[in-house]
Amino acid sequence: MSVRSREIHLAARPHGEPTPDDFALVEVELPGPGDGEVLVRNRFFSVDPYMRGRMNDAKSYVPPFAVGEVMSGAAVGEVVESRSDAVSVGDVVLHQDGWREYTVTEAARVRPVDVDAVPSPSAYLGVLGATGFTAYVGLLDIARLRAGDTVFVSGAAGAVGSAAGQLARLHGASRVVGSAGSAEKVAYLVDELGFDAAFDYHDGPVAKQLRDAAPDGIDVYFDNVGGDHLEAAIFAMHDFGRVAACGAISQYNATEPRPGPRNLGMVVQKRLTIRGFIMVDHGDRFADFSRDVGRHVADGSIRYRETFVDGVENAPRAFMDMLRGANIGKMVVRL
Repeated sequence: MSVRSREIHLAARPHGEPTPDDFALVEVELPGPGDGEVLVRNRFFSVDPYMRGRMNDAKSYVPPFAVGEVMSGAAVGEVVESRSDAVSVGDVVLHQDGWREYTVTEAARVRPVDVDAVPSPSAYLGVLGATGFTAYVGLLDIARLRAGDTVFVSGAAGAVGSAAGQLARLHGASRVVGSAGSAEKVAYLVDELGFDAAFDYHDGPVAKQLRDAAPDGIDVYFDNVGGDHLEAAIFAMHDFGRVAACGAISQYNATEPRPGPRNLGMVVQKRLTIRGFIMVDHGDRFADFSRDVGRHVADGSIRYRETFVDGVENAPRAFMDMLRGANIGKMVVRL
């Protein structure tokens, strides 16, 4: 059967912070699935910081969105028609055709998920999906966390940061410190997630607040922000400290190149390791992640929040709000 579907297209490449004019809501008619294909009705889809880079016409690890074409990203939906023996009608599946209500895709491109294991299948977009996996790989493989380490996580109330901080605690960190953008988020980190200390980066220089929160210095920095946070972490690092460079959201909407940390000479002096990473390079670790983090989520030792925005038409607002830090935990569009 054919079906009418609404989807979000990239209308223009933003200059600086995206605006509503950079997006377009378009209605299309999708044909029924062909052999080996499925028709999926999306229930949730993800908006993520990396998508801001895809709005630029620039070479990166993932192709840019095309102007005038539908955007994309991780989504969870229900199969409503199948022309494949591998996927059944009624299966709930994870795929990469977000930013739309329905999609027709190859059955080989979807992965069924266990809806009985979680309160909502949206968890497979966050703590049990790409964001949780990013935290797992970044902390354990890139930063090589060791028992007794003091860990600093920036952007710690977001989807990746909140998972990274809890994983650090579960894997034996002696102290876990986070930065966030409001008093509510700071309270969430300490009172709900078990961080030892947290601070609002609006309350004063990050370097001073980090020094107060971790007076004996840090061993590991999980970087989601860049800029002044990275500079502060370098100052606070012990010799042979490790930085997992996950993102630099403070720079994503910049219209001019911003200067890097002013203390990069200390990388040599302290023999620091700063390593960037992309989670798609670590697929061999996904089974370990699913087992380990799935167990922690099931027994409540990893907690998570989701911020929902309803309706495909409101996806641009959800995305722009996420870039401004309006969410706690994972930002999800719910259909």
